[in-house]
Amino acid sequence: MFYLLNIFIQMKILLNNTSLFESLRPFNDLGFVPTMGGIHKGHLSLINKSNKLCKKTIVSIFVNPKQFNNKKDLKSYPRNIKKDLKILKKSKKVDFVYLPKFKDIYKDKKKSKITLQKKDKILCAKFRKGHFEGVLDVMNKLTKIINPQKIFMGEKDFQQLYLVKKKLERIYKTKVIPCKTIRDRNNVALSSRNLLLNKSNLIIAAKIYEKLAGIKKYIKNKRNVTTFLNLQKKELKNNYKIKIDYLELRNIKNLKISSTNKNSRLFIAYYLNNVRLIDNI
Repeated sequence: MFYLLNIFIQMKILLNNTSLFESLRPFNDLGFVPTMGGIHKGHLSLINKSNKLCKKTIVSIFVNPKQFNNKKDLKSYPRNIKKDLKILKKSKKVDFVYLPKFKDIYKDKKKSKITLQKKDKILCAKFRKGHFEGVLDVMNKLTKIINPQKIFMGEKDFQQLYLVKKKLERIYKTKVIPCKTIRDRNNVALSSRNLLLNKSNLIIAAKIYEKLAGIKKYIKNKRNVTTFLNLQKKELKNNYKIKIDYLELRNIKNLKISSTNKNSRLFIAYYLNNVRLIDNI
């Protein structure tokens, strides 16, 4: 408790919805950065963007159980609230940190009516059943509670960004702002899950990114992109002994399968040391 009181000097900790409503009432230019903790430089880049575009910034830390389709994944997800608060305080750019309990978010016990359209059941949605329904549900509830003018989300989780932006901007006046993926010095996309990897895993992740960059470059010379990517997927699996959920080129406007680099990204999801990683380039 003393630690939390000390943090109050620089930023205000909101432990329940009552304190949140009272604290945020005076502000009408609020930037929101939703997180599940494991704060890293990627999160800090979102906070920096919020600082530039909004007068006040609020960060939430909430590990949402409803977006985990695997109980083991939920149990192993990195949690260190003390470390997270220390990083946020040091940044000197966060005005509020919202630390809700499950009951604060899901106070009504009605089952969510959020479902994905058939055309959206692709990429991660195909392999993580119920995941995005959980993400959309919690983002809908957080937006309703916080009522921010802008929400800042990273492009690493591009499908998440795409679905959240499409849903929330249809319901609320809130704008969802895409922010560039932040990478380490070896071009590995920063993620809270990276904390679960060892050095040799991270070396492999760097090599996979390098390979992806090469694949993306040569796509423009290929007539049958799907066949080419299937061959590359097989090569990646054999060379690095990894499980790959997908390796697909998709249009960034509608996430449909693409055959050209124009307005497209190469998406991958794979497992290292039983840790699921995603990236796009």
